[in-house]
Amino acid sequence: MQLVGAGETRAFEAIFDRHAPVACALAYRICGRRPLAEDVVQEAFLSLWRCGARYDPTRGSVRAWLLSVVRHAAIDALRRAYVRDSRSAPNEQLDERTGTAELTEAEILRRDDARQVRQALAELPPEQRQVIGLAYFGGLTQREIARMLELPAGTVKGRTRLGLQKLEVVLHPALRMRAELGLSGPVSYM
Repeated sequence: MQLVGAGETRAFEAIFDRHAPVACALAYRICGRRPLAEDVVQEAFLSLWRCGARYDPTRGSVRAWLLSVVRHAAIDALRRAYVRDSRSAPNEQLDERTGTAELTEAEILRRDDARQVRQALAELPPEQRQVIGLAYFGGLTQREIARMLELPAGTVKGRTRLGLQKLEVVLHPALRMRAELGLSGPVSYM
């Protein structure tokens, strides 16, 4: 990183080659659109090239720092896209209004599942939503998340476990009904 800060292109290329694939995966999982994810990664690496001197090795690895930059850039890009899209009708609503013939039953179920997952995630406490998002949408390990967020690994594991338990109850109808009735124990499907 010192060489990148000094303008050494070979050092930058080495960092890019090593970290671009995981950065792209993270951006794509957050953004959900490949062109937007590619723009985010390009923006993050340009930031690294311009401001590489901001990296502090005492606060974590280059990978964790870079993925943090990518994550923030992806969230900013999503916010900008949301504002832009809110000015015009979202494609999904347009499809529903125009009644496209290609809207298959499987696509309807997929959209409904995605809506339910988004709703369930939104109901989680922010710290649980954050670790689950980084793990499942960001592709990071719990150890990487702990380093990135500067938390003990046990805290990350606990937040993940609690969040997943809450998601399971919300997303699984039999478990949701048992929770509402105050019952505990395993669910029987027979």
